[in-house]
Amino acid sequence: MSSAMIDLILEATLDTLYMVAVSGTISALAGIPLGVLLYVTRPGQVLAQPALSAVLGVITNVGRSIPFIILMVAIIPFTRMLVGTSIGTNAAAVPLTIAAIPFIARLVEGALNEINPGLVEAAQSMGATPWQIIAKVLLPEARGGIFTALTVTVVTLVSYSAMAGAVGGGGLGDLGIRYGYNRFNPTIMLITVAILVVMVQGFQSLGDYLVRKSDHK
Repeated sequence: MSSAMIDLILEATLDTLYMVAVSGTISALAGIPLGVLLYVTRPGQVLAQPALSAVLGVITNVGRSIPFIILMVAIIPFTRMLVGTSIGTNAAAVPLTIAAIPFIARLVEGALNEINPGLVEAAQSMGATPWQIIAKVLLPEARGGIFTALTVTVVTLVSYSAMAGAVGGGGLGDLGIRYGYNRFNPTIMLITVAILVVMVQGFQSLGDYLVRKSDHK
């Protein structure tokens, strides 16, 4: 294998990591609060707002129901307006982020569902405000589940980034299509797949470690 091809593989790997890092960070910053809101605004919860809960639920469900490849094409005008182009890693990070936000939100909501309601009731009986309950009870108790949600999301983003590469998003997907599939080079395809597998295993192992460290039960 030539040094030029090695450089291309390294560049594609870094591009994929960049897309996953950017989209994962932004989607976590938006998705975790959205997941908390989905939980606490339910009827009977500490910030019960049934109308708001219903609206947030519909928006989240719509976001999750759109296949990523369709979402990526559908928001091309928005992507171009936001980053100035519809191709490349920065452009790919936009649909990746939008796809991941509702995904994280539902997983975080599921993690909060596992919390013993008695803990919230005990905090309320001691006069804790809703925001104190969220910060001091709900989030600490759901920490392991939130790390699991983030791990699942990052692993999903790795596969989505490869899909984005197939339509000009850059990264390993783009490398595999252009140099592996289109040029009938199975070696490049195998290397691309192997790197993606290593990435997934690495992110999963890191996520499992964080979950174990956060488990205080």
